[in-house]
Amino acid sequence: MNAKEIQKLRKKFILIATVSFLLVTVFIGSLINVANYVVTQTEIDWTLERISENSNSFDSSSDQHSPPNTFAVVEIFSPAYQRSSFYRFTYDETGGEIAYFAGRGGNQSKETVSAIADEVRALQKERGRYETYSFLLTENDDGTTTLVLLDSGAVLYARLRLAYASAGVGLLGMLITVVLVVALSKKAVEPEIENSRRQEQFLTNVSHELKTPLAVIRSNTEMQEMIGGESEWTQSTIRQVDRMNSLIQNLVMITKSREMESKTGAEPIDVSQAVAQTAQDFVSRAESEGKTLEQQITPDLQLTADGSKIRQLTMLLLDNAVKYCDENGTIALKLEPLAKRNKKGVCLTVSNDYAAGKDVDCARFFDRFYREDKSHNIDTGGYGIGLSIAESICAQQNGSIRAAWRSGRIAFICELF
Repeated sequence: MNAKEIQKLRKKFILIATVSFLLVTVFIGSLINVANYVVTQTEIDWTLERISENSNSFDSSSDQHSPPNTFAVVEIFSPAYQRSSFYRFTYDETGGEIAYFAGRGGNQSKETVSAIADEVRALQKERGRYETYSFLLTENDDGTTTLVLLDSGAVLYARLRLAYASAGVGLLGMLITVVLVVALSKKAVEPEIENSRRQEQFLTNVSHELKTPLAVIRSNTEMQEMIGGESEWTQSTIRQVDRMNSLIQNLVMITKSREMESKTGAEPIDVSQAVAQTAQDFVSRAESEGKTLEQQITPDLQLTADGSKIRQLTMLLLDNAVKYCDENGTIALKLEPLAKRNKKGVCLTVSNDYAAGKDVDCARFFDRFYREDKSHNIDTGGYGIGLSIAESICAQQNGSIRAAWRSGRIAFICELF
């Protein structure tokens, strides 16, 4: 995992941590506000019922409910009178007002309250809220009707204050959390980034160190051929040395491509032309091996990219397809426009006949040095790192690559943006 991938992982962690904190904050804030609503609404309903049950005189001594003497949960959440003004109306069977009572310092005029009472009765609801008044309308055994209006404005404002305070504290907490997560995650990944850099540097150094002994082995082998003539053993040694040199070059290429991910020479290019030119070089090679290369390239497709990387990607996929295509099989190359998530790009697909791919884990193809051939036979050439390089190129182009097998054919689909 290189520095860029570590930073991507860090950003995902920051996003996950932020979303998790947001969800927890919303849950806790909602729980607190719902609990407060339930408790206060229970008190309002309880108060309305007690007032409705009292006589018109409403003895103020019954309107006493002192704070709890202890901090027991049962007492804290037990219903209590809402200490706010209220108005009690009694109506006869015809709807005429026969009694009126204003309690707890009701300062509204009777005309104003009566108008509100008429509007509440027009709602034809047993209980509810009208503006800042909670009401309860009950029918008595003697045929009369009692309407109680309780001024619950203070409770409504207290609910809003709690809601706004919860939202404010939650947002402030989320902001602090994001700042801390960003700062601490940066500290946490710095050792990993340094370790990644050292690994890449180590790979580069080792690759360079290996070149010298390989050059000596080749020179000694060639000298031996000059003195004693060519043999099966000297030719085998030279082939293996060449193979090792090629492998080292590919390892260096992977390292350099990782290092240059943020320094690509991107510019507007004709992707169709770059892919077509690269594919042309494989037509004769495929024919010489008894295979057919078919091309379906949409012309004049433009993309901001590094042209050399696009050609290398096409070359790697076609080289892999020619190597592993079944005998007398068909290789298909397709390039078409792509629009995804409001982004325009291209989709490059290379497929070939591959009957043995039914039970293969296609995702493993992008692992370095992975070969489906368990014997690691080298007759086909390659080192199992070509598709890893292709994956790196796609990542540099803000794209992706995936493999899929279906009906005897395997396809490598690249989405580039």
